[in-house]
Amino acid sequence: MINEPSLAPREFGWIEVVCGGMFSGKTEELIRRAKRAHIAGQHVVVVKPSLDKRYSDEEVVSHNETALPSILVDTADQIVLLTSNAKVVCIDEAQFFDDRVVDVANTLANDGKRVIVAGLDMDSEGRPFGPMPNLLAVAEYVTKLHAVCAESGTMAHYSQRIIEKEGKVLVGEYDAYEPRARHCFRPPHDKRRGKPIKPFGNSNAERSNKQPANQEQKELT
Repeated sequence: MINEPSLAPREFGWIEVVCGGMFSGKTEELIRRAKRAHIAGQHVVVVKPSLDKRYSDEEVVSHNETALPSILVDTADQIVLLTSNAKVVCIDEAQFFDDRVVDVANTLANDGKRVIVAGLDMDSEGRPFGPMPNLLAVAEYVTKLHAVCAESGTMAHYSQRIIEKEGKVLVGEYDAYEPRARHCFRPPHDKRRGKPIKPFGNSNAERSNKQPANQEQKELT
């Protein structure tokens, strides 16, 4: 179920968190909500941590390459300064920020803004990831998404690391992770069990050579 507010008064702020494992559609859902708000005439600003440059330095991009213009930030505190005129603030990959992002989200919501946060709720060892547990606790609305297990084809709740590399943070894609169900999850790393995942649509190179579909997308932020 997509737990998205529909009748909340516009003069009040709140926090929405979209969470789940890798390849579950978190960024895709954040982009969908951002576009809906933009179509409704609301000023939307999208930010993401500077650590995440997998697809683009200037866009938030989902695994199937749906994209929106975004702003790279080094710290959570920068978000407040960059979104003073926004009605809707979207924060992608929130697990890569420190705990200050929780205070920032509360500050923005208390200022009357709609705050949409997307992030991994667990790391590759199945443990709560960074500030996400606290964001889930303070949010008015929480959506938990799931992928499809690469091994069993059932509901996937975990992000299985499939390469040997130390450290909690490993920014990777299809080459480094695959979605797994509980009974198929083998931390800290495992061999690939499913077929390599190929994204829908055009390649990064083809997408980067295309002009924006319309002026509306360019002006979103």
